[in-house]
Amino acid sequence: MRFIFLLSHKKLSFRDISKEYPFAQPHRQNHLRTFVDATIKLVRDRGLDHAVEREKNLMPLVNLKDFIKREPSKSLPISVIADNRESLKIPIRPIDFIRKFPSVFEEFLPGGIGIHPHIRLTPEIINLDAEEQLVYQSDSYKQQAADRLLKLLMISRIRKIPLKTIEHLKWDLGLPQDYLKSIIPEFPDYFQIVCGKDCSPGLEDKRALELVCWSNELAISVMEKKVMNGGLSNEKGKPIAFPMQFSTGFEMDKKFKKCLDGWQKLPYISPYENAIHLSPTSDESDKWVVAVLHEILHILVPKKTEKENVLLLGECLGLRSRFKRALLHHPGIFYLSSKIGTYTVVLREGYKRGSLIESHPMMTLRSQYVHLVNTVKEDSKTTKVEGTSTQQEPKAKDPEGISEEDGLNSGVKDEGELFDSSDAESEDASSNDYDDDEEQTQRRTRRTAANCRDRTGRKMNSDVKKPFRNSERGLSAGKVTPRTKENIQSEDSKRKEKRGKHKDIKASQQRSKSPKSIDRLLTSKKSPI
Repeated sequence: MRFIFLLSHKKLSFRDISKEYPFAQPHRQNHLRTFVDATIKLVRDRGLDHAVEREKNLMPLVNLKDFIKREPSKSLPISVIADNRESLKIPIRPIDFIRKFPSVFEEFLPGGIGIHPHIRLTPEIINLDAEEQLVYQSDSYKQQAADRLLKLLMISRIRKIPLKTIEHLKWDLGLPQDYLKSIIPEFPDYFQIVCGKDCSPGLEDKRALELVCWSNELAISVMEKKVMNGGLSNEKGKPIAFPMQFSTGFEMDKKFKKCLDGWQKLPYISPYENAIHLSPTSDESDKWVVAVLHEILHILVPKKTEKENVLLLGECLGLRSRFKRALLHHPGIFYLSSKIGTYTVVLREGYKRGSLIESHPMMTLRSQYVHLVNTVKEDSKTTKVEGTSTQQEPKAKDPEGISEEDGLNSGVKDEGELFDSSDAESEDASSNDYDDDEEQTQRRTRRTAANCRDRTGRKMNSDVKKPFRNSERGLSAGKVTPRTKENIQSEDSKRKEKRGKHKDIKASQQRSKSPKSIDRLLTSKKSPI
């Protein structure tokens, strides 16, 4: 049975093209795929996306760390870093990238007169780098790294892989920067470096890593080891089913599920075997390609890599286009994440709830790198929170916008002043016993001056500005106007003028009604004309 997938709007469509390809190559005894009409909706996996995004800037960060460490002065000017931005794989402006990680890089001016800032490493990252070097120098780790390289060479049909391809996979293989000097020469019975047709200096590197000796012990796939560990016999041609893990919400067509079950029951062919006798359009060939890609991802330390690395390695193996189809046709085995601006191929079997299942010393160190960067960010946030907590807490405000302390301390005094002055005004306004204008004016002036001195003295002794003594409408609206000495004097003068006018009118009315004024009026009428 065969399938063809059409990627459109994040959906994989199947269509029947059995009539378009009637040839079957009967001498190879391969079964063509059975076509079904089905549609698969690609569903995102948050856990695997988080596993990819968590190490977004880790590789350029470590590359820059190693680049600075190789310098005798252990520091570099920012201009040199900017010139090597592409080789270091820094995604943004180098200065912005460096300032983004203050726990890893320090910016300084050498001698205090430097024009361009220099970058050096922090003590914390230097300590982590020392632990990393101890891991690289251990004999057990070197043996594991050599075994991974040997497995890749045995999977290759020509038993040779260009060094430029290994350079792209160096991070995911867990190789040190100087693996050509620290690992390759120590295993001459495993592999060797050979030159291509043209290895002249100044041209593209044509060197390749070539297999020297085959290892039957290492030429056993992960799937075969699981069968053997389960107590079952590992016979050639025996069907082995791949573990399937689909994202939550994934919907599968019944016909596709039936065909997938039939595909799982096909014979398992080891990725270390030569499957040139299989037809590229057969189900057996498709299962073998899946086994090759599955084994390669298991060899990689993080159980994931960029899609371009997969296709580049597939080009060396002669399986580039078939790797593409395997990634699209088997979403239960491989997951494609686009979280870091590029597609990343993740082996679903290697993760559980977004965390790597198999522990590895290099992945433990990388987790410490990520933890160091995140810890500094958390500490800075904690410092800010602690700084605000140590400060004096702001006074609680009531619904009108006035603090409790202002309302209890200053507000009461102001209200007292308001009521005192209003009482004085009402008292002055209701006095009807003044017969002499001069006496009335003198008493009014003395009382106003006393009130003004009292208010001014209390205002000068207080440090906090009190809300303006206004009507209740101003307080309810939450608008408080600060009172100053000039405002108080101007308000007092206005009140004096109003009181004066008001009292003069009332006094004149009272005098007009008094007996003296009536007598004067009568006497004036009795006087001769």
